[in-house]
Amino acid sequence: MFKPLRKLYDWVLHWAHTPYGTPALILNSFAESSFFPIPPDVLLIALSVSRRKKALLYAFLTTVASVLGGILGYYIGYALMEAVGWPIIKFYHKEEVFAKLIEMFRDNSFLAVLIAALTPIPYKVFTIAAGASSSPFGVFVVASLLGRALRFMALGVLIYIFGERIKTFIDKYFNLLTVLFMVLFIIGVICIKLFVK
Repeated sequence: MFKPLRKLYDWVLHWAHTPYGTPALILNSFAESSFFPIPPDVLLIALSVSRRKKALLYAFLTTVASVLGGILGYYIGYALMEAVGWPIIKFYHKEEVFAKLIEMFRDNSFLAVLIAALTPIPYKVFTIAAGASSSPFGVFVVASLLGRALRFMALGVLIYIFGERIKTFIDKYFNLLTVLFMVLFIIGVICIKLFVK
């Protein structure tokens, strides 16, 4: 990991061992959806493992804060693209991805946001693209809520059930698991479209 990013990662993680872990998780979840580079999963996992009985609460708070942050990202793309949106996209070197996302949103807004909400792809790029493409706001919120809830609540449930044992597994295979889940989901959607009239 790039050195300054690693320091930022460690700084986010250190909040799990302070009395301010919950507010830090909420702020991290909100900010990551529109501009902040560190995903909330790392703090969610650390807090949930240390306070296992609160794992589902932490997952719920992460979901809500992330969706609210996504709404900010949408607004940035919709109303502040030149002043704020483009600098964020350029900072993450996602100009080409952003251009492809605009096309994707024109084809299927719901699926585009759902993919972003579930997978390790930077969610902020999708939220800004959703606003920039004037994707239907209601569709954006519903897809964000569904995708973020599936992602974070799954983490919360796993930690609540398995505790510390699941942490190593999640750390090692998180990206692979989310991509696999998304592939299965897309296959399911395609099957429904083909076989359900």
